[in-house]
Amino acid sequence: MIARPAPAASGKPRLTTSAMIASIAGEGQRTKPAPFGHALVEAARARPGIVGMTADLGKYTDLHIFAKEFPDRFYQMGMAEQNLFGAASGLAAEGFTAFATTYAVFATRRAYDFIHQTIAEENRDVKIVVALPGLTSGYGPSHQAAEDLALMRAMPNMTVIDPCDAHEIEQIVPAIADHKGPVYMRLLRGQVPLVLDEYGYSFELGKAKLLRDGADALFITSGLMTMRAHEVAERLKADRIDAAILHVPTIKPLDEAAIVAAAAKTGRPVFVMENHTVIGGLGEAVASTLLRNRVQPAGWHHIGLPDAFLDAGALPTLHDRYGISVEAVTARVKAALG
Repeated sequence: MIARPAPAASGKPRLTTSAMIASIAGEGQRTKPAPFGHALVEAARARPGIVGMTADLGKYTDLHIFAKEFPDRFYQMGMAEQNLFGAASGLAAEGFTAFATTYAVFATRRAYDFIHQTIAEENRDVKIVVALPGLTSGYGPSHQAAEDLALMRAMPNMTVIDPCDAHEIEQIVPAIADHKGPVYMRLLRGQVPLVLDEYGYSFELGKAKLLRDGADALFITSGLMTMRAHEVAERLKADRIDAAILHVPTIKPLDEAAIVAAAAKTGRPVFVMENHTVIGGLGEAVASTLLRNRVQPAGWHHIGLPDAFLDAGALPTLHDRYGISVEAVTARVKAALG
């Protein structure tokens, strides 16, 4: 729910507590409800081996839609994330494709060893789908998974995906259902914005896509920051700045060829944008790729969350504070380009 502004002494709207869990959709932006839940139902109709599992968070990961449609294929494991992933591994060992949902912090911190030992090492067909990735919750460090991609990138056998919008999530679900092996997928839930359909985009596992080209700057992005990059690029047109956007939904395996090809184009700086700490995520993966391939762009800028425990508060305020709002990113790009 988006907070209803209350008057403040400064004259600016004062955000209420509900803004801590507000939708990331901008005012007037097109959205689609619960794309993951609906896509999983459609995938399960054609794939009888799919089961849905959660640790008391069905409603908050949109898995309740699957549970209503397939109650005999849904498992509510309670507040026990380690049991959730151990059981998911067991079902996968018996030939099922388990979609297990929770919050990103609970998967990557509380149950990391269980995922590592029972799912990744055994290369089990478990899809770990996590809500509240990066800075999409205002409830402070206990619920802000700022470092999840770094943790999951380091795990052997794990495919790691950071979707941008509802259009992409709908395409990712059947793709990972058909992919054999463990997957870690960040989730945007509830009323999820629509952006990529404007580009005629189609998701391919392991592939980056150039959404738009431009001579003045290259944005390499994933997740909701692709959405932000789109808005930033539109705003920059007023200053006659033409920005390209390379969307990288699959963080691992990384599409190094597409990144090298886009960054090797002379005369434009690279801006990597991610909803993740600057340690160990997309930015460092891209930097390593360019270094190993001896590609030196006209400039290098990394926009991400700081190496710090983040504050609690209203999401719009936090996104401004940590530099990932449209306004903050626009200002940084313009300053870098002079």
